[in-house]
Amino acid sequence: MSENNLEQQLARLFRETGHAHHKAFIATDGADPEWPIWYAGYLRAKLATIFDTALTKSMLIYWLVRVDQEHVSIAPEREWQTYYARFFINHFTA
Repeated sequence: MSENNLEQQLARLFRETGHAHHKAFIATDGADPEWPIWYAGYLRAKLATIFDTALTKSMLIYWLVRVDQEHVSIAPEREWQTYYARFFINHFTA
């Protein structure tokens, strides 16, 4: 799979995860201060398969918090799903 296709696949996965999270937290309009925990549970097996690597939930929580902080400080104007996709590609395929 080309890197561009992988980026698109991951962006779609992050988009799907965002929608699923919002749906799970519909009562709070998607607000969840502990969102990395929920996201990690949803994404762990999928990302482990995509990158063919073992991922613990705690490791994934760390990476999600890190990419979110980086996105907000470096490129808040960029779509978060694409930014996260690029971050994970850079980390897991380096």
